[in-house]
This record gives sequence, structure tokens and C-alpha cells, in this order.
Amino acid sequence: MTEPPPLTSTSPPQATVRSIITGMVIGAVLTPCNVYSGLKIGWSFNMSIAAALLSFAFWKVGERAWGARPWGMLENNINQTAASSSASIISAGLVAPIPALTMLTGRSLTYPLLVGWVFVVSFLGVIVAVGLRRQMLVREELPFPAGIATAETMREIYAHGREAVRRVQVLLGAGILSAGLKLINDFVVSIPRLRLPWSIASGGALKAQGITSVSAANLGFVFDPSLLMIGFGAIIGLRTGISLLLGAVVAWAWLGPWALAQGWASPGQADGHAFWFGSMVKWLLWPGVSMMVVAALTSFALMLRRALHTRRRDANRTGEEEVRRANRAASQVPARWFIAGFAAALVLGVIAQRTLFGIDPVTGAIAVVLSFLLAVVAARVSGETGITPIGAMGKITQLSFAVISPANVTSNLMSANVTGGAAGQCADMMHDFKTGLLLGAEPRFQALAQVFGVLTGSLVGAATYVLLVPDPSAMLITPEWPAPAVATWKAVAEVLQGGLAHLPAAAVPAMAIGAGAGLVLALAQHLAPPRWSRWVPSASAVGLAFVLPAWNSLSMFIGALLAYVIGRLSPSWAERFLIAAAAGLVAGESLAGVAGAMQRLLFG
Repeated sequence: MTEPPPLTSTSPPQATVRSIITGMVIGAVLTPCNVYSGLKIGWSFNMSIAAALLSFAFWKVGERAWGARPWGMLENNINQTAASSSASIISAGLVAPIPALTMLTGRSLTYPLLVGWVFVVSFLGVIVAVGLRRQMLVREELPFPAGIATAETMREIYAHGREAVRRVQVLLGAGILSAGLKLINDFVVSIPRLRLPWSIASGGALKAQGITSVSAANLGFVFDPSLLMIGFGAIIGLRTGISLLLGAVVAWAWLGPWALAQGWASPGQADGHAFWFGSMVKWLLWPGVSMMVVAALTSFALMLRRALHTRRRDANRTGEEEVRRANRAASQVPARWFIAGFAAALVLGVIAQRTLFGIDPVTGAIAVVLSFLLAVVAARVSGETGITPIGAMGKITQLSFAVISPANVTSNLMSANVTGGAAGQCADMMHDFKTGLLLGAEPRFQALAQVFGVLTGSLVGAATYVLLVPDPSAMLITPEWPAPAVATWKAVAEVLQGGLAHLPAAAVPAMAIGAGAGLVLALAQHLAPPRWSRWVPSASAVGLAFVLPAWNSLSMFIGALLAYVIGRLSPSWAERFLIAAAAGLVAGESLAGVAGAMQRLLFG
């Protein structure tokens, strides 16, 4: 892998004022989408390609309308880097440890403090990525699949400009449709959920309470008029969609009713139309979280083993080859940038933990140093597989700080927030660096763009979080805001703080079964031959369905199935437009949801 040549007077422009500002503006538009979807289903969307398409279309119009200078590919790369850095801000804790802390302790941060905290965590991740870039991209040539996909897409749209405009038109059209449906549902007429016409005869504890049957609506098996979930389903693919449906059936149609009958879980209002999510999820989240945690840690260990094996294989190259590869680097982020940046991040991280949460300086420094170590691991796994193990990183850091600061829930959550958040942000940034390397961008300009992107994401992401969930304790882990990542972090912190004794009845054996299922599925997925592993259900998706309303899992399955059918019937159209259409559905409803929250805040 060769580095870009040194800049000359004839080099195409890169870090121009308009490229940075465009990236910040597009990042500000896309960041709320990830905060919204993160609180809905715990997942986020990689915004690199969407940002590249949107900026290309905007400046193409600018060329024709007011004679703007052509929007170069390297300028677009800087824009895409800043925008994706902004949109990935949720890894800094906005949809996991920060609301979990509020729910457990009642402690919440004011907007200025929240902005500062999120920026510090994300800035640390950017700095670590700067330090890892040369080793992982130039020396080891790790693939970082998302970065390659973005680079290939950008080359394609610049080779076929009209194709990019068509993709943007599809994206915007899908976004308008999704946003329009959301706004109609919120402000014009409420679109009812379509209930499935079946019920389950009750028994045991339910019958003793006078409840003779449990309807499909009670368990959440309805069709929801949400195009966002359809869009997510199209993105995640059929295997994950089927896994979500399987998890919903196991959790809400079988295990949940059984727990109700045994008296382990409580029913909600005795009404065939009421959804009993709030009462049932308090029990179901324990086996679901156990499955997700064990599966994530097992997959992480297996992917790390594979990555280390690759590293040992690469180490067998001749010394001459290594020297040749090292000497290719004609352009790098200056070492002094990394040293100064890491020192600043260390000081800021310790001060922020001490000032905001009373975490002692030694523990705070350990969190920052551990961030560097785990970021190396997370980036390597992401570089090899394309999967950033943020969930696994969070659990590892929570377990680590349970040893360092036992029974201290604030230290457990927020020190782990620093480590896990920085590791996740670092891995995401490495994909941007990969894109830049393939396109011939200057890494120091990308690093600058990432800092501006993180600043934008901190300002906009924190505002979106405060706007959407002003009262996390009352609003989260509900049908409207399931917040599965919050439920996971909160559950782990509760166990580490109070032990297993405080759990609901029969939750411990349910957790053991969930953990066993997660272990078996993760092992099967990674160790089975490829022709069989693609049929193994995703343990993470099955476990996630335990803490989502069943209608979300059902909608995502429908979206995945539709995408699969479209791909079979019209492969060319699917390859060109399917992801753009799905991204539009996600972005449209997300932005409309944020706009609706703002309207309610301002006008009641």
C-alpha cells in the first residue's frame, strides 16, 4: 500500500474551507439520525457514503447555478471524513453509559458539560487513530472494508457523475417519504398499528389475576407504520433480519408468556390492546443481555485470534520487504502531533473524569491508558472483519473497572465510557484513514477534518440527546424508546454493583441459558464451514430482540426480506440504489422525529 505523494503547487485541493464547512454541515444533519436510531434499536449507520453523495450533488448544482469551482474527489474525502466523524459521536456514550448513569443514580449532565464530555472521549479516539495509522494501514495493510467501500463508491461517482445524482435523488425521495409518514403520524392523524389476529390462553399466575388470554398486541406482535425499521432491515441483511424475528418469537411469543404464567414477570393493563413491554422487559432483558454479552465477547476473542494470526503471518515477510514498505511513507501525520494530542487527551480525560464524576486521577489515567490498549485491539478487529466490537469493548471495560473501583457504579460506567468510547471512535476513524489512503489524501488534513467533525458531533449530538430524552429515567427502556444499549450497560452495572441477589425471580437460570446460547451460536458462526456458518442465527441479533418491541424486529425482518427479493429480481438496481433508498428511509424518519421533538419542546 503506497502513501500519497507529497503536495505540490499543482496538487488538487483537499482541506479547503468549503470542504471542512460542508463536512460539518452534513455531519450536523446526519448526526441526529444516529442518535435517534441508537436510542431506538441500539445501532447506528455509517454515514461516509451518504455524506459523499450529498456533497457531490450539492456542489454539482452549485457549479451550474452559481459557477462554483468543481467539487474535487479529495475535497469530498475531507468532507466525508468530517461528516462521518460527527455522525459516529454516539460511540462516546450518548446512547449507552450516559443515560444508564442517569437511570441508576439520577445524575445527569447539563448541555455544556455533556458537550465537553463527549468531545473529550471522542477526541481521545481520534488521537489514538492518528498513532495507529502508519502501523495498521501502511505496514500491515489491514483491509478496513468500510473504508474500501467508501473509496470505491467515490471513484465510481466521479467516473459516472450522473449516477451519483440519481443515487442522491433516490436517497432524498426515500427520505421525504419516510419523513412525511412520520410527521403525518405524529401531527395529523395517528396511523394505528395492525394487530395480528391471534392470542394465547393464559394460565398459572395470569389466570389467578383474572386474565384469561394474552393477545398478540399484549406481546407486541403488530405491524408498525415505521419506515425507519424497514430501512434498517434492508441494510442489515436477511440473516440478521431472520435472527431478529427468531429472537422476537422466542422472547415475546414463548419465553415471555411462560414467565408471566409462572409469576416471574408482571402483565400490564388487562386490555387486549395494551402492550406489556415495560413490565415484561424487566425480566426478559436478563437472558437477552446475557446472550448478547457472551456472544460479543466470544466473537471478539475469536476475531482477535484471527487478527493475531494474520499479524504473525505478515511478520514472516523478509526484512527487505519490511524496509521497502516502511520507506513508502512519504507523507505522515507528524509524530509531534500525536505526542502533543495524546498528552492533551490524557490531561483532559483525567480532569473531565475528576471534575464531572469525582473519579480519582489514578483511575482516570488508567482509563485513558487502557483506551489506547483496547483501541489497538478494536481497530485491529475492525480492520480485519469490518465489525467494530463496541459492545464487547464496553463489557470488558466495565468488568475491568469493577475490579479497579468495586461497587462504584459511577466509576464503572463513566471510566468504561472513556475507554470503550475512545476505542469505538478510533476504529471508525481508521476506516476514514483507509479511504484517504486509497484516494491519495493527506492524512494530516484528514486528522484535522476529524477534529472538526468530532466538535460538530459533540455540539449537535448532545443537543439531540437532550431534546429527545429530557427525562431518561422515565422515557427509556419503553416501547417508544427501547434503548437496548442503555439496558445492557445498566444491567451489567447493576450486577457488578449489587450482585445476583437483586435480580428478578428465575432470572439467574434464564441468564445462564441465554449465555450458553450466545456461546454456542458465536462459536458455530466462527468455526463452522462457510457454507454452514451463513445459516447460523446471529446471537447478537437474537439477544437484541429480547429488549426490543416485537414489532421492531418484525419490521426489520420485512425490510431485510424485501431487500433480498429486490436483489434477486433486479440485481443491478439493488446494487446501485438499494442502500441509498434504505439510508433515506432511516434518515427521513430520524430527522422528522427530531423535528417533532423540537416542535413539542418549543410549542408544547
